[in-house]
Amino acid sequence: MQDIAAQLHAWHTTGRPFAVATVVRASGSAPRGPGAALAVDAYGEAVGSISGGCVEAAVYETCQEVLSSGTPVLQHFGYSDEDAFAVGLTCGGSLDVFVQPVVPGSSPGLDAAISLVSSGVPVAVARIVDGPSALLGRTLTVTPDAAYGALPLEHPVVAETRAMLSAGRTGLLPLDSGTLFVESYVPPPRLLVFGAMDFAAALVRIGKFLGYQVTVCDARPVFATRRRFPDADEIVVDWPHRYLDTQAGQLDARTVLCVLTHDAKFDLPLLERALRLPVAYVGALGSRRTHHDRLAHLREAGLTEAELSRLHSPIGLDLGARTPEETAISIAAEIVAHTRGGTHLPLTTTTGPIHHDPDPGATHR
Repeated sequence: MQDIAAQLHAWHTTGRPFAVATVVRASGSAPRGPGAALAVDAYGEAVGSISGGCVEAAVYETCQEVLSSGTPVLQHFGYSDEDAFAVGLTCGGSLDVFVQPVVPGSSPGLDAAISLVSSGVPVAVARIVDGPSALLGRTLTVTPDAAYGALPLEHPVVAETRAMLSAGRTGLLPLDSGTLFVESYVPPPRLLVFGAMDFAAALVRIGKFLGYQVTVCDARPVFATRRRFPDADEIVVDWPHRYLDTQAGQLDARTVLCVLTHDAKFDLPLLERALRLPVAYVGALGSRRTHHDRLAHLREAGLTEAELSRLHSPIGLDLGARTPEETAISIAAEIVAHTRGGTHLPLTTTTGPIHHDPDPGATHR
């Protein structure tokens, strides 16, 4: 719902009923993952997408039916060999889609969800999507310190939902009485770019495109300027390792660090710290000779082979990149492949699923 949160909040504020269709399970080559949403209001206006077009029309009709009946439904869409023209996914994947009516003021859990998802506050929305019909659509909304819905704070389901929020996970949670779908909405992952140079400017732009909150850090104030990096969320003038020390408690397993300074006096103290942090990715710009020299210095500084193995250097995939923009694509491609579990190989040379997720039932936002 996060992609369409602003529109849902606008409808909700004016008291307009609407239906939300949400992908709760995806398998195979399904185009969108769990959490993708399409909403239709009482006037027939639609926002969002759940499949990139394959089953959009059928889900739109279901949303209208659910608005009319007031009854949530769980639909399954897959490819049909018997009837290639049947409504389904021509890509061969499958989707389970939960369609739920939303009437402003009728559900404290849903009301809180619509309000909080667009606020930027970390929030998890848990809905019963499979089970007894009387329970379908029951909604619990949880923040780090509050819960909205029919359950007390000490209830086990609240604790389970909050644990998924803490991990930034979206996925299915089995219950004794059915299945809960938990959507976690957390602040965007961070991309820390060290080194205010032309390659960094290109990487900042693609980092923003990928949905990261981007910080540029450089000790040289003449280079670390807003004019040079208009797209960055934050520009810091400080020694990279000193700035990283101030951020250690604010970094998580989704954080990406790209070291582009290409200067040992900046790189080495920074990498000594970065490779010991529980972040998603650490990459460093430089030649192969620079990389080997770096490894020797880092070993002397006491880093273990396991810690050194986390360093992506020379940074990026072998695309034959030359320009800053091409290099930024090379770096971004490696980050996506690493964080999503990709093979780094052309799809024409591989078999099996095209989309990679560490946990088939969950995604990380």
